[in-house]
Amino acid sequence: MKEEEDDILRKYQQSFRNLKGKIHILEQQVPVEEQMRYFRASEQWKRNAGGLLPAYDEECNHWYRQLTDREDVKSVEKKQNLLLNLANSKNPVSFRLLKQYVADGPDPDVADWAYLALMEIQIALESDYSDERQIYISTGMGGKGTKLRFYVLLVSAGGKPFESYQRQVIEREFTYAFSQVDWEIESLHIADNYAELLLLIPIAGNIKKVMGDTIQECNEYGHFLSDRYNITNVKPLTEEEIQKILEKEDEDGQAGD
Repeated sequence: MKEEEDDILRKYQQSFRNLKGKIHILEQQVPVEEQMRYFRASEQWKRNAGGLLPAYDEECNHWYRQLTDREDVKSVEKKQNLLLNLANSKNPVSFRLLKQYVADGPDPDVADWAYLALMEIQIALESDYSDERQIYISTGMGGKGTKLRFYVLLVSAGGKPFESYQRQVIEREFTYAFSQVDWEIESLHIADNYAELLLLIPIAGNIKKVMGDTIQECNEYGHFLSDRYNITNVKPLTEEEIQKILEKEDEDGQAGD
């Protein structure tokens, strides 16, 4: 990792150490920009409503029927407004309806807003029913339970193709190391000269140490992994972005020869 990336990661981990309260992490992967757009719209809804008064059960059911009526063709904006109505209703009926809507598979054009609406009303209701502080952690890649989802790109040392035994070492060492610290591997893809990991990591996980130690363990079998890796919880890297990183790694390797 570069020095500035290391500093960002350290500050990121420190920000979670003193969190006290119930943590909510959106499981689905929703772009950060879309999350911001949703919450801006929700805040505007609250201002227009002049306060949050619980909606009647009949109102909640009416909004839900409108939302799910396949014969009534509605604009995306109309569907979004119906989701905001349900999210801000302060009524458990809306929570159950939104939960059902998400479980059944929401309309693709408003799926991100449906996930966020369900999260928002859950937090609002739990805030009313509990004295415990409710904390929402937002990332572009979501998470599960109290774990955040991360994408990690590992590259070979010097851009050399991995040998068969090296692929086995990567899979074995990372699987074992992560199991010891309660990290979950959702996917592992080993290409010609790089590997991609999709991970679920506890919010207080010591990412720098675990990654560094595991790379070092792999390199006990020959220095075939670069000490530098890319990690993000915004979005997975595209093939084009990966190739640029590989080219940079190759240039740095040649400069060090």
